Amino acid sequence: MSSAVQLAGAPVDIPSRIAEPAVPRAQRRPSVALPAIGRIGWRIGKPALVIAAFLALWEAAPRLGFVDEVFLPPFSTVVQAGLELVRNGQLWEHTSTSVTRSLIGFTIALFTAIPVGVAIAWYRPVAEFLNPVLELFRNTAALALLPVFILILGIGETSKIALVVYAGFFPILLNTISGVRTVDPLLVKSAVSLGFSPLRLFQKVILPAAVPSIFTGIRMAASGSILVLIAAEMFGARAGLGYLITAAQQNFQIPDMYAGIVAIALVGLAYNGVLVAIERRLSRWRAH
Repeated sequence: MSSAVQLAGAPVDIPSRIAEPAVPRAQRRPSVALPAIGRIGWRIGKPALVIAAFLALWEAAPRLGFVDEVFLPPFSTVVQAGLELVRNGQLWEHTSTSVTRSLIGFTIALFTAIPVGVAIAWYRPVAEFLNPVLELFRNTAALALLPVFILILGIGETSKIALVVYAGFFPILLNTISGVRTVDPLLVKSAVSLGFSPLRLFQKVILPAAVPSIFTGIRMAASGSILVLIAAEMFGARAGLGYLITAAQQNFQIPDMYAGIVAIALVGLAYNGVLVAIERRLSRWRAH
């Protein structure tokens, strides 16, 4: 609303409410930043709360008699057993052995599955030639072939690494094929119209667009390779987390057995965290 006054015979509107001065942007940032910080804190804290609740339940259930403490010791007892394994060097020895085997096998699977997947997705003759064999083997569980790998490659490191390669190959392969085939055709046509060579087309368009699907397969392969390797180490191995768990169970060292299981979970979390960080770095363009 405004009020009119007579100045020099002409009405002049004078605002009844004087506009407040604009607040500098630097002074408005804290009110906007605080909710963002709160959301980030909740995003980080929520998983931590869930894990803390699970560990508290694990600690309380044996002590309150809900489960037999002999077969499920409290979490604090498992932590003490794990620290003892760290002090005497056993946990590091077995963990490093398993990680080395899984990394070697996973790396071989990664550098073979992605090129094969791109070739199958992009070239029809390659797909028609390889699909029958791939369909036959991809439906065969890796652990079902463990005796075959041991008979052919022996009971040493080669059979275990080969099993990891087999377990990690197909998730990466199938997700690479899916990622390449679902690239937006308009992007491909635009790149071709701009004169991109086939190599530059793959480098700048196909592979970046397929990164999310490929990394889904990579993360699946990483977790699957660890599980398959642990199962393989339970038979005919003298080192590794799988061997540690089996030996502890046979000697009725139950806290040591659970410490080995916790170590496997931590290794899996570390693998997943590294892969998620790499995926975000390679997919930064998607945020723009």
